[in-house]
Amino acid sequence: MSPEHILLEVCVDTPAGLAAAIAGGADRIELCAALALQGLTPAPGLMAQAASAPIPIYPMIRPRNGDFCYDERDVDAIKRDIDTVRAYGLAGVVIGANRTDGALDLPVLQALVAHAQGLGMSLHRSFDLVPDQAEALEIAVELGFERVLTSGGALTAEAGAEQIAALVEQAAGRIGILAGAGVRPGNIAELVRRTGVREVHGSFGGPIPGAAPGSKLGAMGFVPPELRDTDQAAVAEAVRILRAL
Repeated sequence: MSPEHILLEVCVDTPAGLAAAIAGGADRIELCAALALQGLTPAPGLMAQAASAPIPIYPMIRPRNGDFCYDERDVDAIKRDIDTVRAYGLAGVVIGANRTDGALDLPVLQALVAHAQGLGMSLHRSFDLVPDQAEALEIAVELGFERVLTSGGALTAEAGAEQIAALVEQAAGRIGILAGAGVRPGNIAELVRRTGVREVHGSFGGPIPGAAPGSKLGAMGFVPPELRDTDQAAVAEAVRILRAL
């Protein structure tokens, strides 16, 4: 891998998605459950499968749907999930926590970072809720995060490209800026050009068949009409584009 290599992280939430991302050439995996909810902590079975992957695996540690304001029970669950990640020998964790005003919850993050010592750490898009990203970036550096996943506070990384570029400049190599949200093969090259990021993140999902019309699976709410999962071809195309930059 050359020093100029731009890294591709793919978020997945199924065994098939994990296999597709690896086969497509992803450099790192954010392992999740429920990507339709923006990602929750993956089940131990999926972590166990990922343990044999040839690339780094960073499970999302988010114990419930909803906000990132965590009480003592939530923090206890997060710590136990971090222990599970360590037990499976995975490379790192993706964590984050906010106060009710959107700022990073420093006491909670300090406790989680301390608990995750020895693992790699990414700060997830709770960072996109903070009122002052420049200040929050310095906190992330001080806490020892390897990288911050961000859309620049916008709905998509494309829309937040100017802010992402400012974060890259501020980071000055002290911490990675991982651009994510709405990243596709069709916009990935322009996003890198506009921001200067050396890491990009996306789900690269494609449609797969869901419940057949009139099926009991659909009628009972188990399966929607259409599902999405990682598209190996889309991952491979993103890799091809990044390698050419």
